[in-house]
Amino acid sequence: MSETSQPTQELDAAQVADYLRRHPAFFVEYDELLPELLIPHQAGQAVSLVERQVKLLRERNIDVRHRLSQLMEVARENDRLFEKSRRLILNLLESQDVEQVIASIEDSLRDDFQVPFVSLILFSETQRFCNTRCVSHGEAREAIGHLLDSGKTLSGVLRSHELSFLFGEQGNEVASTALAPIQHQGLHGVLALGSRDPQQYRSATGTLFLSYIADALARVLLRQRPLAVEPRSQ
Repeated sequence: MSETSQPTQELDAAQVADYLRRHPAFFVEYDELLPELLIPHQAGQAVSLVERQVKLLRERNIDVRHRLSQLMEVARENDRLFEKSRRLILNLLESQDVEQVIASIEDSLRDDFQVPFVSLILFSETQRFCNTRCVSHGEAREAIGHLLDSGKTLSGVLRSHELSFLFGEQGNEVASTALAPIQHQGLHGVLALGSRDPQQYRSATGTLFLSYIADALARVLLRQRPLAVEPRSQ
C-alpha cells in the first residue's frame, strides 16, 4: 500500500521576509544561494544581496551626513546671531541717553542684521515721555491688540492694516514680519522687523534672539529715562 503524500505548505513573501528579518545571518550559512538571487536596482540589473546592502548603507550614510550638515549650518547661524546680539546689547548698555538707545537698536538691526524694515513703537498716553514714535494704549489695542495678547514674540504674514500701523507707508513693501512685545515695569511697546521675502519670517521661525533683544531694550530704556507708569487703556 502506497503512502499518501502530504501537501507541501507554501510560504508567502511576508513569511519569508519575516524569517530573514529574524535570521539576518541566514545567507552567511547558505551563501551558495546568493548567486541565484535576483535583486533589481535602479538600472534594472541584478545585483548580489551584499551589493544591495552596501547600497542601502551608503544611501543611509548620505542621509545622515546631509542631516548633520543641516544641523551644523543651524549651529553656525545661531553663533552668528549670538555674536550680532552681543554687539547690539553692548551698544545699548553704552548708550548715554534714549536717543542713542533708539539709534543703536535701529542701526544695528538694519546694518548688522540686514533687516530692511525696523519699527519701534512705545505705548503711552502722553508724548512727553517718548523719544520715538508713541501711540496710546487704546490705539495699539485697536490696531494690533490680538498680536500682543499672548505677550510672546511671533512671526508670519500680517494683514495690511497691521503692517500700516507698524511700518507706515512702507507697510505695503513688507511681506513677512517678526514682532516682539516690549513690556517691563509699566513700559509697553512693540519692536517689529519686516522683510520683502514672504518666507523670511515664517510662523515656525525661531524668535529667541528677537525676544532677548526686546527684553534688554525695555530695561535699557527704563534705565536711561524711567517712564511714568501709566494705567493701560481697556
